[in-house]
Amino acid sequence: MAKGSLKFKDSVADFERIMGDINARKFAGIYLLMGEESYFIDAVADRLASSILDEAARAFNQITVYGRDTEAGPIVNLCRQMPMMGQYQVVIVKEAQQLKGIDRLSLYTQKPSPSTILVICHKEKSVDKRSAFYKGCTANGVVLESVRPRDYEIASWLQQFIRRRGLEIDPKALSMLTDHLGTDISKIANELQKLTVSLPEGTKRISDRDIEANIGISKDFNNFELCKAVVTRDMNRALMIADHFARNPKDNPLLLTVMALFNQFRDLFVVNYLRWLTRRKNKPFPSDQELMRLLRKNNTFILGEIKQNAARWDNRKVFQVLGLLREYDAKSKGMGAGGASDGELLRELLLKIFLQ
Repeated sequence: MAKGSLKFKDSVADFERIMGDINARKFAGIYLLMGEESYFIDAVADRLASSILDEAARAFNQITVYGRDTEAGPIVNLCRQMPMMGQYQVVIVKEAQQLKGIDRLSLYTQKPSPSTILVICHKEKSVDKRSAFYKGCTANGVVLESVRPRDYEIASWLQQFIRRRGLEIDPKALSMLTDHLGTDISKIANELQKLTVSLPEGTKRISDRDIEANIGISKDFNNFELCKAVVTRDMNRALMIADHFARNPKDNPLLLTVMALFNQFRDLFVVNYLRWLTRRKNKPFPSDQELMRLLRKNNTFILGEIKQNAARWDNRKVFQVLGLLREYDAKSKGMGAGGASDGELLRELLLKIFLQ
């Protein structure tokens, strides 16, 4: 795959394929797990660590080393050893991005031992794909490149994550999770793990009340409700939520709130533009299925709300609001904020939006 062309969905597909092979006990000799998104790296490494050898054999034939504490040469020597009383030995290298001279592992990856399974966890970035080390891994093992998701990719991944656990999730509960937790899927997965074990027996659908009770996100004071108040022009409600955010700034970072509002107004802009094309250019308005694809939505209820709310906003005003949101996105990162708190900036932003 060409440089820069790998997408989050590709990482998800590769992750599921690799996990399927591990569950079927189809092991590769080398696993290079690399990239910015640590969730898939940790999940594959943990599954391998608990699946290849039984508990008794791990004491003799499984070793974990850390990149900051070792070098390539000793790792190669470990991999060349024979297992004690077993078919395999497992060598797991964690934090491999801190390993000095990692390219020298090519001495092993180009000619691996059939009795060793080497697992390399290289977080934060990918290795040089031109290197002999990388080429040896691809030729003689499995490579997982873990890409971070964009904000619009989280919801669909999260729905599939929940469905694999035999559950469904309400649209509002889904938005509460994604708006509050952002794109950190490790954090999302951890919170959902705690949630699923806390749900009453027999629960089949996660609601906003479940999110509030088990994760601590208020069902009444969250980004979903704030966005709803803003696009329906309910200023009193929006400012009430903003006051709650100001009192709880750690739970409601301004950056995530601005991102949620930006996504909402971007959707309104797209719908209004398509309506303009229908009126002025006689182009047919997209079907719901096509519109969901354009807006990257997968719920007809949410789509209906977007179309209804778009009618409340002229696109000239929407464009001005998007400009304001870009300005306050910069301020949320400390640029030109003038020492104002997140709560003060949010209230200021909302008043400017309602004046449009």
